[in-house]
Amino acid sequence: MFANEERLEAERDRILVRPGFRERVEETMRSQWREPVVALRLGDDLRFDVPGRRLDGTVKGKRLVRRFFWNILRGIGVAAAYVFYLSNHAGGGRSGRARREFHVMGPANAMALDLVDRLRPAKGPWLVCSPSSVAVVDTGSTSVDPADAPQPQIIWQARKPQAPDVGLGTRTITWPDGSSFKFPLHGRTEAQHLRQYVESLR
Repeated sequence: MFANEERLEAERDRILVRPGFRERVEETMRSQWREPVVALRLGDDLRFDVPGRRLDGTVKGKRLVRRFFWNILRGIGVAAAYVFYLSNHAGGGRSGRARREFHVMGPANAMALDLVDRLRPAKGPWLVCSPSSVAVVDTGSTSVDPADAPQPQIIWQARKPQAPDVGLGTRTITWPDGSSFKFPLHGRTEAQHLRQYVESLR
């Protein structure tokens, strides 16, 4: 049963992130930085624990009317997802709530927000790391044929000594002010790619 689930998830990943995008991103950044790189497709759902920001990262006190209607829609979606979860996991033996994980943490006006605020509107965000640099690149939707996609666009980058500390093993980027971004990956395929890359460095 688990093997079948893994196969279905791998197939879903191949549909959502078509082969060829990673190679385009890596080639773009390798030619610019002139050093080896690794590119990882980032996930979309970010949770914030930063003063002055809502859980989804929007600034508190702005766009109140739109926020009101979004909260209604989100509430309906959460209720539907919870009913679906209960119908599929009844009697699963797990009790209590899962611990909520935050991806972006830090003080008000955290240094991490510079990267994350540019990342949030991206349609196909990739984190690219090298020995001396880190960047976020947007390819647009990764479910289309790479030949029809626009050129990858660098939406944020930093090079040493200004680059933050990147811990690939912990999936965490940390800035001098103590703020951090625990980057989510887009599915199991990306997690496996990262694991293989980290193991190759040992």
